[in-house]
Parts: sequence; C-alpha cells; structure tokens
Amino acid sequence: LDVAARGLGSGMDLYPGTLQPAAHNSTALEPNLSHPFHSTTPGNQTGDLSEHQQYVIGLFLSCLYTIFLFPIGFVGNILILVVNISFREKMTIPDLYFINLAVADLILVADSLIEVFNLDEQYYDIAVLCTFMSLFLQINMYSSVFFLTWMSFDRYIALARAMRAGLFRTKQHARLSCGLIWMASVSATLVPFTAAQLQHTEELCFCFADVKEVQWLEVTLGFVVPFAIIGLCYSLIVRVLVKAHRHRGLRPRRQKALRMILAVVLVFFICWLPENVFISVHLLQQAQPEAAPCTQSFRHAYPLTSHIVNLAAFSNSCLNPLIYSFLGETFRDKLRLYIEQKTSLPALNRFCHAALKAVIPDSTEQSDMKFSSAV
Repeated sequence: LDVAARGLGSGMDLYPGTLQPAAHNSTALEPNLSHPFHSTTPGNQTGDLSEHQQYVIGLFLSCLYTIFLFPIGFVGNILILVVNISFREKMTIPDLYFINLAVADLILVADSLIEVFNLDEQYYDIAVLCTFMSLFLQINMYSSVFFLTWMSFDRYIALARAMRAGLFRTKQHARLSCGLIWMASVSATLVPFTAAQLQHTEELCFCFADVKEVQWLEVTLGFVVPFAIIGLCYSLIVRVLVKAHRHRGLRPRRQKALRMILAVVLVFFICWLPENVFISVHLLQQAQPEAAPCTQSFRHAYPLTSHIVNLAAFSNSCLNPLIYSFLGETFRDKLRLYIEQKTSLPALNRFCHAALKAVIPDSTEQSDMKFSSAV
C-alpha cells in the first residue's frame, strides 16, 4: 500500500492529483479515465495486453486474494483477539503485542475487500473520499509495520539479553510501547497531511496521497527503516541460536526457531518490496518536480502492476497471524483450550482438534517458552 495512497487499483497516487474536481462537468471524466486498466499513454500498456485483458487479470487476482488469503487474515486475526482476550489472566508480553498487531491487520484486511475490487476509480473521484481513505489506510499500515518492527526488537531483548530483560520487559512497559506505537503511526500520517493540506488548500482535486514527499516518507518509514531493523534484530537472534548448538537438547527447537525467523523476514520482504520498488522507481524517474493538477498519476499508466503490488502488500496482514501466532506453541495451546471450552459436543471437539492438527501439525518437542516467544 503506497502507505498513504494505498487505494488499491484506484489509480490514485501522489502529487499531482488524479482526482477530478467535484464541480467539474461530466465531460471531465472521459472514457479514458473511466476504466481502471486504461492508459492514455500508448507506451504505458503492460506488454501487449489490451485494456480488457488487464482488467480480467486484475479481477482474477482479486478473486484469488479473496478466496485464499482474505479468510486467513480475517478469521486468523479475529481468533488472535478472541483467544488472547479470553485468557487475559494468562496474557504475556508477546500476547499484548499480538493483540495490537491483530487489530491493525484486521482493519487492513477488512478494508482490503473494498480496495482489491476497486477496479474503477469511482471511490477516488472525490478528493475528500480519497484523502479519508488514504489517511485511514496509512495509519493502520504504519501501525502494522511498526508493531512488526518493535516485536523483532523485543524478541532480541528476550533471547539475547535474557538476564537484563526483566527490567525492561514488563507489562507496564509493553502497554506504554503499544500506546507510543499507535501515536507514532498517527503522527507519521497526520503531520505530513497537515503540511500538504496547507500547501494545496486552493486545489479542488487535491488528495494528500498525491505528494511525492509523502511517498518518499512512506517508502522510508514504511519499508526501508523497518526492514533494516527487523533484519538486524533477527540476524542477531540467529547468531545467538547458532551458538546454542553445544546444547544437544536444544537443537530441534533451535532449528524450528530458525525456520520461523526465515519465514518472518521473507514474508515481510516479499510482500512489501514490490510496492516500494514500484513507488521508488516512479519517483526516481520523475523528470519534472511538479505536474499540472488533476492529471493522471503513474498508477493510471501502469494499472495492472499497481494492482498486483498492492495485493502483495495486503497479503502481509493476512499472513501475519499464521507466522506470529499459529506457528507458536503457546497460542496453539490456548486455541485448543478455547475450542474445548466452547465446543460441548465431543464429536465437534474432535473435529476441531483434527482440523487444527491438519493445518498446524503438533511439534514433537516439548514446548519451550523461551524459544517460541523469541520468534
């Protein structure tokens, strides 16, 4: 999600605005702007694909996302919230972070249904609606990425600095950290919005998502810095785990932890890299610092590419529940206990256990809180 401009498939991007002024005559919306996968620049088509072919491909990918990824993200994040809140007396510091991450991801996943099927730009023809959607998406995107980043640092402290972690890793500090992360997410969105709004007050079709400085900020704060921190923290964790090879009994759990670390880094990188490369290439290729207001953005020129990279970015919020909770033994134990409490019929109980075991096989090793929470 183009952080601010994440209107998936909307064709909207940063400055100049792609919106038509609300007061414009209907002739302002010619057919060349009415179709999401239409480009007015002949050389900007995706290969030799026609407008209709691009539209069909975009619709097909949206359907795949909705059938396979959306249920995982929506149900998975809800389960994280319900299960952890049900066992609030047993809530750990990682659980508190998981809950906040699930809130941010759940909002993004729920909104993704609107975005992935926004195959025409009618949602963004009104500047106010464009700005509202951009603000809403950017706040929750920042919060999701910031929580992922902070959780990687917390895991490093818990594992590599276990002796001193007790002073720093308290529930009070964890709650404070969550509050600060939400405040940082709101500030990272509203401060640029306020500055951009003051600068473009007179433009009827202005959307704050259309400012290239905001895009650079999104790429930096939403991907480059978080990925650098996540990569550094988990590389340090890997070094600690590798040093544990002397303890023969810890080898299986160490290998499992290393696999989870690899999954964490790869999923974040694969999901967010295409979107940020897409934006960065556009910004680096901009020949002119400014263009005429109310003209098409680069997302109009490359609509199918824009749609694909945005779907990839939304996929991160769908996969987070699997990586951060369902693969952890602590949450699986809570989930099994929750199912036992809520399913009174033995047959239904056995079915739920079998389904859970089929999707997430049991580990043969004894649960180790230190290593499972370290990831």
